[in-house]
Amino acid sequence: MQEPSPRISSTPPLVGASPEDYRGRLVEGMGLAMIEKAYADVTIADIVKHSRVSKRTFYEHFADKEACFLASYQSLVDELLRRAAEATAARGLEEALSSSVTAYFDALQERAHLIRPFFTDVQSMGPAALKMRRESHERFADLIRAAVEAITGDTENARAISRLMSVALVGGINELVLLSIEEGTTHEITRLGPTAIEFLRSVINSAQVPVAAAQTTEP
Repeated sequence: MQEPSPRISSTPPLVGASPEDYRGRLVEGMGLAMIEKAYADVTIADIVKHSRVSKRTFYEHFADKEACFLASYQSLVDELLRRAAEATAARGLEEALSSSVTAYFDALQERAHLIRPFFTDVQSMGPAALKMRRESHERFADLIRAAVEAITGDTENARAISRLMSVALVGGINELVLLSIEEGTTHEITRLGPTAIEFLRSVINSAQVPVAAAQTTEP
């Protein structure tokens, strides 16, 4: 099944813009360029066309195309994790899991054109990209672990999930996204939400069985 092509929109020129504004415009331009072409085929000319800036401005902010791509990748990761973290605030464990995963997939849906390059192309772009990918997974894992600990911290005998367990949970969610890429269904990525929620709930809830209760079931 082929993914529908998203509507491409170019942003208007900036007036009185700061360096941060131009950098943000270039990051967005990178994403827009990857709607039309695979990352390998995107040129600096494509990026500046969508950004409505000059090549000179591009090189004032980025050394090359890869640096711009990585900044776009980092921007997406920051947004995904921000949305997921905000959704866990002041909630019980069950509601926090559901809300956080839903927010994560909603944010991905809004940027469906970036899913393929940021989940697949990044894996073949060298040490800097792989390091950033690993760090983003670690941040996601830390978010899950911190949320569980914050919510269950006052529960007598509750078990905290380990770092490796939280990394495995992130890997499971990412594998669902990669499957969606293979099947050409990233335009409806939110449909993965219930499965991801069920997966997280089953693993985390089993880890939270009180120690005393677990001991009574041992032969």
